[in-house]
Amino acid sequence: MQKRKPIVAGQFYPGSGDECADEIKQCLKEAPLNMPLPDAIVAGIVPHAGWTFSGSTAAIVFAAIKKKHPKVDTFVIFGAAHRYSGRFPAVYDKGFWFTPLGEIAIDETLADAVIESKTAISDRNAHDSEHSMEVQVPFIQHLFSGAKILPILTPPVEEAINLGQIVGSIIASDDERKIVCLGSTDLTHYGPGYGFVPMGTGKDALKWAMEVNDRQFIDYSLKMQPDKMLESAEENCNACGAGAAAATVAVAKTLGKKKGILLAHTNSNEVMLRKTGSSSQESVGYAAIVF
Repeated sequence: MQKRKPIVAGQFYPGSGDECADEIKQCLKEAPLNMPLPDAIVAGIVPHAGWTFSGSTAAIVFAAIKKKHPKVDTFVIFGAAHRYSGRFPAVYDKGFWFTPLGEIAIDETLADAVIESKTAISDRNAHDSEHSMEVQVPFIQHLFSGAKILPILTPPVEEAINLGQIVGSIIASDDERKIVCLGSTDLTHYGPGYGFVPMGTGKDALKWAMEVNDRQFIDYSLKMQPDKMLESAEENCNACGAGAAAATVAVAKTLGKKKGILLAHTNSNEVMLRKTGSSSQESVGYAAIVF
């Protein structure tokens, strides 16, 4: 039986079960839902940095889904492709993933349907060094007991949109299960350490990264324009998981959604200032969006 062990437990999030559950509870506490939500949520966009920085932003998406759908059967997780060089989305199609909270099963039936559509390939090894999906899994385990997952590593190419459309069609034809899709992406990685300083350094530059550069990608997401999302990320370096986010938007469009709802938008520098009182020349943007 194929089993994937966690690669960033103890780094991006706690390495023990009790500590993991405690931090999830704290993230959820820091992420109150104080805005209107759609009657049904079919998809969401979540960040994937260490929980200290982006955990509460991710948590607000999971809290919104839980509020509207106490039981979810499967989460399709479209992940960023930080190290994967293949062109086609790669599905982890069999077995289990493990986290400090235990094991969670892969939805093998759904995996087979996606692979049969020819929009993605089976490649479990491609997931060995990718963290963007893993950091979401403990939230699912904590809030949605018995749920399965389908991790799909999704490069920022046109095939991501085709994949989302196919996954949306598969979901639409399934009347028995609640399936929710998640797209995992962080936003602008700004600063000398990231080699991206088109506006120089300092407070005004970080403000531009969030209010202009991040916001362009967010607005295309909210308007549900996956092609523009891919173009914007390529031209402006404002999303490291643009393929994952574009696939998610394509799913939501296929399922009849007309717009996204922005639940939260922040960055690592804002979080660090709030938690420690210190600042940095570098900053990474995070957004929570539901459809």
